[in-house]
Amino acid sequence: MTAPVRESAAAPSRAGAARRIARLKESLTGWAFIGPNLILLVLFMFLPILWAVILSFQETRGFGDPEWVGLDNYVRMASDPVFWLSLGNTIVFTIVTVPLVMAGGLGLAVLVNSVLPARGIWRTIIVLPMVISGVASGMIAVALFYQSNGLINKILIAIGLPPVSWQSDGTAAMISVMIAAIWLRIGFNMVIYLAGLQGISPELYEAARIDGASRWQQFRSVTVPLVGPSTFFLLIMNVIASFQVFDLIFVMTGGGPGNATSVLVTYAYRNGFQIREPGYGAAIGIVILLITLVFTFIQWKTSRTRDMVE
Repeated sequence: MTAPVRESAAAPSRAGAARRIARLKESLTGWAFIGPNLILLVLFMFLPILWAVILSFQETRGFGDPEWVGLDNYVRMASDPVFWLSLGNTIVFTIVTVPLVMAGGLGLAVLVNSVLPARGIWRTIIVLPMVISGVASGMIAVALFYQSNGLINKILIAIGLPPVSWQSDGTAAMISVMIAAIWLRIGFNMVIYLAGLQGISPELYEAARIDGASRWQQFRSVTVPLVGPSTFFLLIMNVIASFQVFDLIFVMTGGGPGNATSVLVTYAYRNGFQIREPGYGAAIGIVILLITLVFTFIQWKTSRTRDMVE
């Protein structure tokens, strides 16, 4: 009787060891898959952010050794009128472009998801700007909005309207940048919304029609609520993209005229690479990072609370 008892007692231990080995293999497999991405994140994201934080507490004069100045760069930022102008321009740019690209993206997604003729061609035309680099898109926008012989001013003159001072007037320059940004981003918003629309069951629309709902009521009561996850994702992505906009403005206006289109990233670039004050430029970059993190956290908490209530 002793041997069978010993064998039955040893069996659970062997089974536990086998489970531990299986879990270890599963863990190692998971780390093997995410390991390359983690290495890239550390090398090209976390380490540069850490270096930027360190650099923001330093001041470099010319080609000399950096000097530790503590919070001086941030104190200087608080009394820098160009910084506050750039922050205001960034906020205005965000407030104008984000709702327009999201509303336009949803509207286009509804159209191309319906029985629109030549839907494939329209999708290609709308999504085409997504495959063009920001610099190339900026050059296209320059050709369109060039003040002396740009295509848009030529059209305005041809129909008897006065040309617009796209480069010399600050308001017109900002409007041109906003139009170009909307043109570039609306395709991405359409694609995300289109994926959300195709996940909605047609039976919901059929039930709404049976209940006598009009097309607008179906859109407001069925479409908009059910694409909520897409809206949440796009809101965060568009706000972050707006606070990080650089290449389009750099190519089109360079932040001018008179800092009228200067935003936080272009001002950080100007200080870090043109004026050669990398510490101050890094401090502005850290402020941009903190603003986007705070907004993302608030939006995530708000969305999570709303979902829990519902």
